[in-house]
Amino acid sequence: MHFYELNGRKKVVFIGLMNSCLYFFNQRHTVKKALWIPACLLLFFVGDRLGGFILAKITENSQFRYARLYEDQAEADILLLGNSRGLIFYQPYIEEITGKKTLNLSYNSMPIDLGRVLVTDYLKKYKKKPELLVIDVTMCDRHNPQLIAGFSTFSDYSKNLSSLIKDKSEKSWYAGKLSKLYQYNSEVFQRTLYYLRKSDEDWLNDRVISPTMQASVDKDTAVELTIDEYLLNQLNNLVKYSENQGVRVELVVNPYYPPYVKKMRSFHNFIGRIRAKTEREVRDYSQALNEVNGFADYQHLNKEGSKLYMDLLLKDGVLRK
Repeated sequence: MHFYELNGRKKVVFIGLMNSCLYFFNQRHTVKKALWIPACLLLFFVGDRLGGFILAKITENSQFRYARLYEDQAEADILLLGNSRGLIFYQPYIEEITGKKTLNLSYNSMPIDLGRVLVTDYLKKYKKKPELLVIDVTMCDRHNPQLIAGFSTFSDYSKNLSSLIKDKSEKSWYAGKLSKLYQYNSEVFQRTLYYLRKSDEDWLNDRVISPTMQASVDKDTAVELTIDEYLLNQLNNLVKYSENQGVRVELVVNPYYPPYVKKMRSFHNFIGRIRAKTEREVRDYSQALNEVNGFADYQHLNKEGSKLYMDLLLKDGVLRK
């Protein structure tokens, strides 16, 4: 029936029917939209939790040091701690010359507050306490909330770690609570994948400091060590807690390329503040090695240099058989 054929009441009735149909269609469309939103949210939630579960299982099977720490697979006689300079504690050689098992909790740019949490978690988790904790105190020169947030991969294993992440990177902490997948969005998890089927006890390389770098040392600007009361307290609390657990603690400064450390104007003040706060000796090995072939760069030893340094620590009684 065509619209022009209608008149009077028929026209009114027809228009009413058309409006009713349009209203019904719009209502159905609105209902579909309303259902689509929670359906998408549910799909996101289920997918996120399933993905997080799978990545957690991968993490649990990794040979990465922190995965082993929280999976009860890292019992050791000697704990080692530092930033990238702490990675020069060459574990295979330490175990060779001492006959003791090691665990190196160091990581690139690690701050002391993160190191304190990791060591504390170890001491609370393992019934057998390590004999020794060696800390390269140059890790006390920084705050690093970005790296702390990156350790969200392991936040479900540790209330202390979760609290530190919340305190230092609240947005990342809440994002991790909203999305499990977000907890694995970091370099730390990439390392976890890298060490899925291989040991992580050999981070050192064999490169030797280049002639160009050696020649440029007088021109290059040295990194100045800085420390504040918060960092001092974190170190002091870690030392006291570890000693109360029956662990011998040694504070050391790992070697620098000698011409480089001589340029660090703040060095002696930095070490002095640590000694005063902790009331402990800090063994200064900053200029203990002069063999150029033992350095990878200004701040890091290579494998050859590390072996020489570990022999020196054994001779001085820091390491013991």
